[in-house]
Amino acid sequence: MVETAFEGGIGRLTLADPPLNILNRAALAEMRRCLEELAGEPLLRVLVVGAEGPHFSAGAAVQEHLPPHFRDMIPEFTATIRALYDFPLPVIAVVRGRCLGGGFEVAQAADVVVAGRSAVFGLPEIRLGVFPPAACALLPAFTGAALAAELIFTGDNLDADAAATAGLVRRVVADGEVEAHALELAGRMARHSGAVLRAAKRALRGAAARDAGGGLAYAATIYMDDLMATEDALEGLTAFVEKRSPAWSHR
Repeated sequence: MVETAFEGGIGRLTLADPPLNILNRAALAEMRRCLEELAGEPLLRVLVVGAEGPHFSAGAAVQEHLPPHFRDMIPEFTATIRALYDFPLPVIAVVRGRCLGGGFEVAQAADVVVAGRSAVFGLPEIRLGVFPPAACALLPAFTGAALAAELIFTGDNLDADAAATAGLVRRVVADGEVEAHALELAGRMARHSGAVLRAAKRALRGAAARDAGGGLAYAATIYMDDLMATEDALEGLTAFVEKRSPAWSHR
């Protein structure tokens, strides 16, 4: 479900469960393992995170958000986002097609996002009666509080150009060129000292990294202890799995 490669100072981590690259617990565990291995590679300079198939990721496995699984899923998911956010070297995300929910949160943990014109970014969790915990911690730093609130509260999507305008995406190129552009950017980073890149990454994240880490833990706690105690969270998730419209409690 996750593949890695390393050549010329550039590491590759690829979600390999097309077409939607759903992030279930097994895939998340594999991501954390791969990130740990790559972080220890002394010749690594840059990490490029991408996906097989037409879509980056349609998000986390909804079935694993239902009771009792969410008690394991949410900490494991936020731990994976934290591992990517705290990766000691520059991270470039390569996005085509759907980049939704948990997939969008993965992209938010990268330093730079290069997107194809087919890319669509969104947080549909609110439609299922839940919310995206990692995005609550990370998204405002990219877009500002107002747009982050709009995306989280509406579940609406952004196309690639709108995501670039919002500061989420650094470059938008044709789908067939997105890999080449990302690797060209990675190569310009990889020509520099690994030690200096690591120091620069620490300085760039700085206090923000500590704040994000605390925010991830806080959002995950609210998700597990408050949100999942509501009728509507269970109803929304169950309705999605059963392919029907949710019947909200109106409380």
